[in-house]
Amino acid sequence: MKQLESSVWRVAHGREIALNGRSAIMAIVNVTPDSFSDGGRYDTVESAVEHALQAIADGADILDIGGESTRPDAAPVSPAEEQARVLPVIEALRARTQALISIDTYRAETARLAIGAGAHIVNDVFGLQKEPAIAALSAETGAGLCIMHTGRDRAKLADIIDDQVFFLERSLEIASAAGVGRDRIVLDPGFGFAKETPEENLELMARFEELHRFGLPLLAGTSRKRFLGAVTGRQPAERDAATAATSALLRLQGAAVFRVHNVAINRDALAVADAMLAARNSNSKAGRDPSGPRIPL
Repeated sequence: MKQLESSVWRVAHGREIALNGRSAIMAIVNVTPDSFSDGGRYDTVESAVEHALQAIADGADILDIGGESTRPDAAPVSPAEEQARVLPVIEALRARTQALISIDTYRAETARLAIGAGAHIVNDVFGLQKEPAIAALSAETGAGLCIMHTGRDRAKLADIIDDQVFFLERSLEIASAAGVGRDRIVLDPGFGFAKETPEENLELMARFEELHRFGLPLLAGTSRKRFLGAVTGRQPAERDAATAATSALLRLQGAAVFRVHNVAINRDALAVADAMLAARNSNSKAGRDPSGPRIPL
């Protein structure tokens, strides 16, 4: 397996997070009325901040703050509305925690204001291809980038990994042309984003290791997704156990960051996966040859 070029994700405001030895958890904080599993629960500054602080207590490393639902067929909001939702939350969290803060947006102006308010990372669900100015913003401010693959609003290639490579190589070209260092970038294959069937998402899980060809850390965002409902028969709010199972499975395939709704259950699942990987690597260093792929920690 191709080893990661860097085990450290460098982000804005002189911060960084190690992505080796222990998986990193990114907690979802939706400051929205219409997100698919928790819309309206945290749509005030007070409730969003309280939820974020509880996520930190449960073991989150990163707080991902979003002001517009990205579920299929969600109504877009104006930039002003998005900013009114997220900026007060980021400002409040910056004053109360040292946790890293991510802004979930595809708008360069929202990203710029969020970084000014204290955010460290931009999580772009359009992979820099809707507003490439986000790449220049990262180069200017040092913000970390989570570059996500999507199949929305375009024709996809037939093979799921070929389409990942086609899309993400273009995103990485945009980042490189803007002067973004590779140590600022994490890639997200975008489970559920125009992967329309359970089979597509399960194939992406099964072939996840092939994404190490990029030599960059990988984020897994399966939390409560529709394909887990198809497998388990459960409604979105009941899919946390299934999410934790996918987190552990994808950790064994080398995922480094996990974007989740329920931090506590995923932290426990990932602690077991991390311990198993540590034991596997210890055996390998001792000269034994354990079965299974060796995962870069």
